[in-house]
Amino acid sequence: MNGHGEDPTEDQLHLLGELQVSLHPIDVKGLILDIGGGGEGVIGILNSTQVVAIDRSKRELEESPAGPLKIVMDATDLQFLDSSFSAATAFFALMYVPDIDLKAVLREAFRVLSPGGDFLIWDVAIPERGTEPLDLVAIRVLAKLPKQEIRTGYGVKWPSAVRDAFYYSRLAEEVGFRTMKVEERDGLIVLELRKPG
Repeated sequence: MNGHGEDPTEDQLHLLGELQVSLHPIDVKGLILDIGGGGEGVIGILNSTQVVAIDRSKRELEESPAGPLKIVMDATDLQFLDSSFSAATAFFALMYVPDIDLKAVLREAFRVLSPGGDFLIWDVAIPERGTEPLDLVAIRVLAKLPKQEIRTGYGVKWPSAVRDAFYYSRLAEEVGFRTMKVEERDGLIVLELRKPG
């Protein structure tokens, strides 16, 4: 499972299953900010040099495929000017952001997007922990791109709040985004948020 730190063993995590995600290049002129763009670098594979991939982990960025501009940066404090990007993305990245920091990440994405720009999010719906004894929750992902398939997995410490599409959409609207598309099926969240133009 990806993320930061040592990979846990299967018996240390609650596996939610496998998600299949079909992706195509993002049709936008200008630069795309990819939050958490290290690791597999899916958005960077799709849109190559149009992408500015940021990640807190230098190692994750070093391991990601060539193409994007890669910058070690914290998404709660983006070092870009206002309205610098035509679009922003987060591919299974927001699940790693602690509840306390999530609104700051959304606020910063809103700030650096140009008016009319979209923030595209793919993530996993994480249910309430309930009586589940394991501390970690994980998902396997099959990303289907036009020229290749990527099998990977993501795991995190079980968050304190339920992470569903409504949770992300509500926080995004609180910082100024409009929710243009919201889908949640079989545990996959797909959101399209827009900065009003």
